[in-house]
Amino acid sequence: MQQPEIYQNLTNNLKSALGILELDKNSQLYRDTTSICDYLAKPTFQIAVFGPFNYGKSTLLNALLGNRALPIDLVPTTGAAIYVNYGDELHAKITLKDGTEISEPGTDVLKRYAILDDARQMRDDVAAVNVYCPHPFLKTGVELLDLPGTNDRQEQDNLVRDKLLTADLVVQVLDARKLMTLGERENLRDWLSDRQINTVVFVANFINLLEPDDQKQVYNRLLFVAESFRSNLPNNISNIYRVDALPALRARLKGDVAAAQTTGIAAFESALQSIVAAQQEQLAVKLPRIEAIATKICQSLRSKSETVAAEIAAAQKKQKDRIEIKQKAEKLISKGFQSSVSDFEIWLYQPTFLQRYQSEMAFSLQEGLFDAWKIKFEQDVLKQQQTIAEWVNKACEFFDKEQPIALLIAFPPAPQIALPEPPPAPAAKRSIDSEVTPVAIATGLGWLLGGPVGAAVVGGASYILNKRTGYEKPPESSEAYLNQVTEICSEAAKNYLTGFSMDTFSMLQHYKEIAAKVISFQDSKEPLQTNIQQYQIQLINNLLENIESCLQITNL
Repeated sequence: MQQPEIYQNLTNNLKSALGILELDKNSQLYRDTTSICDYLAKPTFQIAVFGPFNYGKSTLLNALLGNRALPIDLVPTTGAAIYVNYGDELHAKITLKDGTEISEPGTDVLKRYAILDDARQMRDDVAAVNVYCPHPFLKTGVELLDLPGTNDRQEQDNLVRDKLLTADLVVQVLDARKLMTLGERENLRDWLSDRQINTVVFVANFINLLEPDDQKQVYNRLLFVAESFRSNLPNNISNIYRVDALPALRARLKGDVAAAQTTGIAAFESALQSIVAAQQEQLAVKLPRIEAIATKICQSLRSKSETVAAEIAAAQKKQKDRIEIKQKAEKLISKGFQSSVSDFEIWLYQPTFLQRYQSEMAFSLQEGLFDAWKIKFEQDVLKQQQTIAEWVNKACEFFDKEQPIALLIAFPPAPQIALPEPPPAPAAKRSIDSEVTPVAIATGLGWLLGGPVGAAVVGGASYILNKRTGYEKPPESSEAYLNQVTEICSEAAKNYLTGFSMDTFSMLQHYKEIAAKVISFQDSKEPLQTNIQQYQIQLINNLLENIESCLQITNL
């Protein structure tokens, strides 16, 4: 696999990792990863120059180019990262965030778009600043990057920190008069060393303003620090240079080669050319910082995988606990339902059922109180129904199921009773119409005899008076007649209650089948969220494998 292809695969996997990690775009890891992806895609050899404001960074670059290509002033002005590449003639291009490009000869346009305003704020509509210069060093594929001054505003520091990660070579400009401030030492550690940026060239500016003894002392102090940042430099190349930037620029603008030599600019330029020639085809500079960022991404992916796995385990435990609870609930509800059904079946058992209600119903028929009895009877039945319904309702609520049809219990219509012919009435009480059959209506203990009545309704039960009742011989007395009526009402009550018991028992058996489907708990499939999380873990593992594989190939 070719190097560009390896880098492309690594870039794709790192960008995919950013997506699955859902990092804040302002987080350092997100910014470092996007920077390293840009770094892998960059074909040029980039030399980034950084340092605090007023340390002479832009002046140093101008001296290197032999041209006033970059804005320089006594007041800190550079607010943007300015990329300097080769061009047939000196010109600048400003790219705005809306896509507009402003290209003009020379670099005066930088004063409008690349410097801080009076409030020390950078324009917020600028996306990129590019300068093109006809210098042979740039023609070799070198890109210079002039970074904003540090130690002024946090926003500028963040920009510098991000851009340093994409540089193949870092040049740190120091002020020899105040060498290695606390802030500069912290930047060396946090911005460079901790991110495996180990190739740094240090340039001490303003050293010409110091006494000779002080110059030696500064050099010795700087030598101790610089030793840790030359791991990828050729042995014959130093990474410490004294350059008097402003005198060097003036000498080069005048074409005074001898004067330029005394400023140190020539030695510095020669060193850069040697470093570029030695490293342009090597991976030694890129790999450490790539591995550092990729390692952090892999650590974050593993942490994400562990978090998701813990969430899945918690969800599975919760699901298991829920299933166990519902299984227990199923047993309890089923037991309660079966018990209530069994109680109802026992209640309907004919011998005891008749014993409980037959005589009471027969008496109500005799007394004309059937409707009142029926109301009480229906209330007794309703209690049985409600007990059963409560268990079914609990099952529907607990197992989230629809309510089934209710247990419907049909009450038979009022019994139709045919009474025998009553005993003959005394002569004085006979009806004028001898063709009319005397009528007896049960009204407690008394009898109302006679009258042209063919039928009477007593308490909701129709007593049909019929001569053909099966009793061929009329009773000889009212007492005998009352016994016959009692017997007929008792038989009617028995038939009514027996029919009700049989029909209700049949309905109950059918309802048990319906309720069993509601009470039965069936575990649903694994929740969708868990399936998504398992896919997420699989994706994370694939990304880890791909990133580690790319890193192994680049180290071969």
